[in-house]
Amino acid sequence: MIDVTHQINAVRRRVGSRVIEAGEGHVVTLGQTYDSTVEDLWDACTNPERIPRWFLPVTGELRPGGTYQLVGNAGGTVETCDPPKGFTATWEFDGNVSWIELRLTPAADGGARFELDHISPDDDEKWQQFGPGAVGVGWDMALIGLTLHLSTGEAVDPQEAMAWFGTEEGLRFVTESSEAWYAASVSDGEAEEVARARADRTLAAYTGAESA
Repeated sequence: MIDVTHQINAVRRRVGSRVIEAGEGHVVTLGQTYDSTVEDLWDACTNPERIPRWFLPVTGELRPGGTYQLVGNAGGTVETCDPPKGFTATWEFDGNVSWIELRLTPAADGGARFELDHISPDDDEKWQQFGPGAVGVGWDMALIGLTLHLSTGEAVDPQEAMAWFGTEEGLRFVTESSEAWYAASVSDGEAEEVARARADRTLAAYTGAESA
């Protein structure tokens, strides 16, 4: 489906913190450069007819103050919108509220740069259990769809994509993504033993494997 090593290496991952209204927040950041224009990348990320071609079907009003719902996943409220530079929105799932911030910029060497922050409150239970991989691995999986869509112009078959994640290569991708988020967490100053335990639980959650 995709070259695992190339895609893992194409994404820049960072973990940090930010002051938010609720206090301190954890920030997970993913960035990737595409052979595209900022305008086309914006359309891929905001056009409700195009989003399902690489991510999930979406309903709602994709405008400031409007609400959205990704089928079988998160919903929320669009807080700000600055086309084609980016938007911010709440990310509400399973009773928890976090935030996403998308930034699109021209890349220095050509193409367009995608950068996404996913911000969770300091007391987020999933963060305490899984660390940055809780959302990071999921966004890594989503970026496979965006990469394939932008490189071919075609829609990604969701059933084919889910089947691929159960293959040896798909499991290797999830494993390497989890390890990359472990490394990003340690680089941010997290204790290695804490980051390792969280990464192991993340991998188990995404693969169905047993975790210590």
